[in-house]
Amino acid sequence: MSAPGRPAGSGVAAPAPDPVRAPFPRLREIAEGVHVYEQLPGGWCLNNAGLVAGADRSLLVDTVATRARALHLREETRRVVPGGPDFVVNTHFHGDHVFGNEHFVPRAAVISHEQTRSDIEEAGLGLCHLWPGVDWGEPRLTLPDVTFREAMTLRLGGLTVELLEIGPAHTASDVVAWVPERRVLFTGDVIWSGVTPFLLMGSVEGSLAAVERLRALGPETVVPGHGAVAGTDALDATEAYVRRLRGIAEDGLRAGLSPLQAARKADLGPFAALVDPERLAGNLHRAYAELEGLPPGERIDVAAGFGDMVEFHGGLPFSAA
Repeated sequence: MSAPGRPAGSGVAAPAPDPVRAPFPRLREIAEGVHVYEQLPGGWCLNNAGLVAGADRSLLVDTVATRARALHLREETRRVVPGGPDFVVNTHFHGDHVFGNEHFVPRAAVISHEQTRSDIEEAGLGLCHLWPGVDWGEPRLTLPDVTFREAMTLRLGGLTVELLEIGPAHTASDVVAWVPERRVLFTGDVIWSGVTPFLLMGSVEGSLAAVERLRALGPETVVPGHGAVAGTDALDATEAYVRRLRGIAEDGLRAGLSPLQAARKADLGPFAALVDPERLAGNLHRAYAELEGLPPGERIDVAAGFGDMVEFHGGLPFSAA
């Protein structure tokens, strides 16, 4: 269905294929009333979003990084729900999940964890400066209107979305969106599929605890923050990577190695084939800090961790956003 006030077919079309940039996906239904906007391969700044369309109202899980992608996502949602979603949920504060908020208001109320709102405001548009080669489209920061602490339930008409605080894991305050009637779980960046997890701003131990909580929900379909839609195998794979990370950190500390030295020496085994393996260097900063007694989610020197990732990679990692 076309957007109100526009001739059919006059929406924002996806740009012509670019050999460097990732393609713009179509919103596809993965269960009755539940849709995913799956941006593959899912590397830096290429996150997934999801639409839950009930009989009365609809909810979008996360937005996307750039203006062009957000406008395309908006048009895709309007194919399913006239006018677009009634709610937008930000699973955490990173720009690839929140920069598109501005294109869904004022129709949609934006919802997040209370800590996430503060972190969005503090982080601002800093992500744009990390990847100056990305065409961000001059985003304007739009903060959430509604916040919660532990949980929030939205009834959309035949479908329920349960928002559950699950962090610290990827960040200090991660939220997942659970659709119990369809056994579909939108995990934000707590879970990854074919992409290296990123824990620099979150927690190693918290991530392991989060996986256990997510398993207990009994999902059948898992929509990760980045990478392909999967089943519970995505939970298993994320957990296995985090356990390997913890082991590498333990070995590195015993050997007196810095996080970067440990990353260069490490054998990641099958995890070396994941998208963006350089994240190991940043993840080790978090793993070292926790092994040395830092509580999960407490702040560390993120710039130092990111700098080690750049050095490990041999330059700034590429973003196909």
